[in-house]
Order: sequence, then C-alpha cells, then structure tokens
Amino acid sequence: MICKYENCKSLQQNTIPNSVTSIGNNAFSRCSSLQQITIPNSVTSIGNNAFSRCSSLQQITIPNSVASIGDSAFRGCYSLQQITIPDSVTSIGDRAFLGCISLLQITIPDSVTSIGKYAFNGCESLQQITIPYSVTSIWEGAFEWCKTLRQIIIPDSVTSIGCGAFRYCKLLQLIIIPEGSTEKFREMLDEELWNKLYYLKKAVEPQD
Repeated sequence: MICKYENCKSLQQNTIPNSVTSIGNNAFSRCSSLQQITIPNSVTSIGNNAFSRCSSLQQITIPNSVASIGDSAFRGCYSLQQITIPDSVTSIGDRAFLGCISLLQITIPDSVTSIGKYAFNGCESLQQITIPYSVTSIWEGAFEWCKTLRQIIIPDSVTSIGCGAFRYCKLLQLIIIPEGSTEKFREMLDEELWNKLYYLKKAVEPQD
C-alpha cells in the first residue's frame, strides 16, 4: 500500500511500482504540483482522499484492476479535464470528483451500480453525462452545481434518485428517460426540477 506522499508539494510525477495493490487514504493528498501519475494493473483500490486537492493533475487513467474509487478520491483536482473509469469499477464513492471544475468528460462504465453522494458536485465544465444501465442508485447531490450540464440520460435501471441530485444545474435542458417510465421518474425527481423541466422532457427508447 502507498500512503506516504501526502502534502508533498514538490512532487511533479510518480510511477507506482507493480508490487502495490492499493493506494491508501490520503496517499497523494495535497500534492499540488503533481501533474502525472502512472497506476499499474496491480492496484485494486484507490482510497479515500487518495488524490484530493492535487490541483495540477490534468489527466489520469485508472487501470482495469481497480474495483473501487474511495470517498473524495479526486476531490478538488481543479485541473483534471478527463478521466477514464474502467469496467472493473463497481462503485464511485461519495464526493469522489467533487469540485473538479475543469472536468469536461467522464465515462461511467456498465459495471458501476451506485453513484455516491455529491460524487460530481461542482463539476462546472461537465456538459453531458450518460448513466449506464447497471446503475440503480444516484445519491443526493450527485450532480449538484454542475452549472453547464445540459443533458442527462437516465436508464430504467435507476430505482432511486437522492434529494438535490441535479440541483442548481442551471443550464440543464433535457432529461432523456426510457419510454413508458415517466410516472416512475416523476416520483423520484424533486418538485423543483420536475416543474422546471416538464415541458422539455422527452421519453425515448434506450439507445444500444
């Protein structure tokens, strides 16, 4: 396990050795100069706050060996623009990407079943997201304050949407849901969001 670089402000890049199986809590937290890191296929878990507030980190690839992304793992990575989450990941922790204000694109794989509380809260540059058919729960505040989010596709697999999941998404124009599921989602979406978007709502067949 790696857990020794916290608050190392001079660290700019790092290659994690193949012997490492987990990146511990706070391992690289507040490494404000870290721009590049290579995670090997031996790593199976990324701990809580592992890369939080790595404000210079722009891109990271998570290997297919990783099964879980911990709470606040990439919180406050202000320069992070793109991240690829592999099919091995089943859960995205609470506040995992909170405050990643430069994040333009993220792909959530079909393996993920739950999107944690405030997971993408404050991702101000994120414009579109597709929730895969494996997801059953979108927790409270998951996409709150995603100010430029314009479109979201929600599959019929989702059975619960937490309070304020899309609150303050001021440019959100379109929620795409499967045909015949309007009443189901009417019960899950809060009143403020439903009233704001009811005239733009569109029921469509799921895309292959």
